[in-house]
Amino acid sequence: MDPILDLARPSVLRNPYPAYARLRENTPVFWHEPLGSWVLTRHADCLAVLTDSARFASDWRRAGEEIPAPLLSVQTLDPPEHTAIRHLLLDGFRAQDRQTLYDAMERQARELLTELARRPSFDVVGELAEPLALRFITAFLGVPAPELSWFVPMSRTVVDGMDAGLWPEKHQPAVAARAELAVRGRLARRPAPGRPHRLRRGAREGERRGPSVLRNSLRAVLHAGYESASRLLGNAASALLTSPEALAAFRETPATAVDELIRYDAPVQADARVCVSDTELAGVTVRAGDPVTLLLGAANHDPLRFTHPSELRLDRAPNPHPGFGRGAHACLGASMAIRLTGSVLTTLATDHPDARPVAEPEHRRNLTFRGLDRFEITVRPRTGKEELT
Repeated sequence: MDPILDLARPSVLRNPYPAYARLRENTPVFWHEPLGSWVLTRHADCLAVLTDSARFASDWRRAGEEIPAPLLSVQTLDPPEHTAIRHLLLDGFRAQDRQTLYDAMERQARELLTELARRPSFDVVGELAEPLALRFITAFLGVPAPELSWFVPMSRTVVDGMDAGLWPEKHQPAVAARAELAVRGRLARRPAPGRPHRLRRGAREGERRGPSVLRNSLRAVLHAGYESASRLLGNAASALLTSPEALAAFRETPATAVDELIRYDAPVQADARVCVSDTELAGVTVRAGDPVTLLLGAANHDPLRFTHPSELRLDRAPNPHPGFGRGAHACLGASMAIRLTGSVLTTLATDHPDARPVAEPEHRRNLTFRGLDRFEITVRPRTGKEELT
């Protein structure tokens, strides 16, 4: 059985970490022919690649590949071009009144949970995580929120395309979905008053660095921010509600708990780079032009870096996981996803301590971006009859 395709089997998809462990123990660095890529599974090796943009590129043009202009963004550029765009984005983000945004997010989360709590059960993914993540990331960027019923299928199709190296049929639908997001999203054309003025002022400088690179980057931040936040919240809720006493323990250690939930079941399970100069890595010579796939989910459970990695330890510290990347391409929206997850889970643990699953979490068939398709829970107290069964 192909060790990568095996990760997509339903039984493995529910918990891929034992399969990752077998790869780490037996072949921590190996060439995967279907992907045409080296695959890394250990924390130290993944970290070495993530933090070395001189030898391992996100910009595949440095290895002779062509990248269409609409795909040039902060995600696909390397320093120094990447640095300039990243600074423009960060300047715009820092100019916002983030506390007001966070206060509004926490209020919306509490109101939505109160509304959902009136029902016998609800879907954490479609009725809580996805709407909150979309509201927050669009408010953060200062753009109108698209209709959830349109945006979610488009976004999921783009994520499906990230696995096109294994399933080529996913590529063209993802290209079409990305184009539709670009056209219908109209990101950065109708900024809300006040917040994105620095981004708009920076557009001229961004345009000098490539065709619509700043706008492409904003679209990338919208999509990546939404997916990271919604999938992290879904994965974290599943981990807490399927582990005995974990929800109660969350209230005691909120400062470290979200970091541990990211490490334990991160939304970003894989990343890729291309080698631009011959490099020896873990005893293997990686040649210029060779793709390198980093299994970050495996790195997050590496026993050489984390004590008892299969255990959910909400007070774990330090916690040097690469769940949101490292180095130049560390996720721009990580703080937003962490704040949203912490806020919602704190509200859940404080206001609804009886929250529990009513069905097993269902995972989407994604290997790059891990997340749930559905997770039905109830927040109602158990009845005496339930306690006796």
